[in-house]
Amino acid sequence: MAEVIAQEKQGGKQKKKLIRVDMTPMVDLGFLLITFFMFTTNFTKPNVMDLGLPAKSPNPHPIDIPYIDNLNQVTFVLGKDNRVFYHQSNANELNKSNLKETDFSGVKISKIISEAYNNAPNKANFTVIVKPTDDANYKNFVDVLDNIAISKKERYGITDIKPWEKKVYEELTK
Repeated sequence: MAEVIAQEKQGGKQKKKLIRVDMTPMVDLGFLLITFFMFTTNFTKPNVMDLGLPAKSPNPHPIDIPYIDNLNQVTFVLGKDNRVFYHQSNANELNKSNLKETDFSGVKISKIISEAYNNAPNKANFTVIVKPTDDANYKNFVDVLDNIAISKKERYGITDIKPWEKKVYEELTK
């Protein structure tokens, strides 16, 4: 605590009082307050997106892999500056007119997925493919996954952009 030490001066009538405060209890109180606030504070919970990953198969080399026709899929290419392109073409058919551009406003991507699904000859094998480029940002990737969830399509894949797609994409973004 605090203590007062009185010292007398020789040769005079004045007494000088020195006050010394012991800070040890204050340090203890500080640590108690820090501990109290740490235990009573609500920490922010991380935002987690559930990716519907398939269960581990007992057969590591499946034999019956369904062929996905161009009309049974829609491919989204995520580019720089919040640009997103889509197509339903193969390597021989893809050109600048087939690689169409859309944006993230509203539910445009969900409508594109729904239209492609309605036009698919085999709806059981319909797949949405997402191909982010090196210039794409994470927010756009999450937005596309959200739109896939909105359209209630459970078959989707995430892969790298193919060289033939990258060539057409670069021609459009010049």
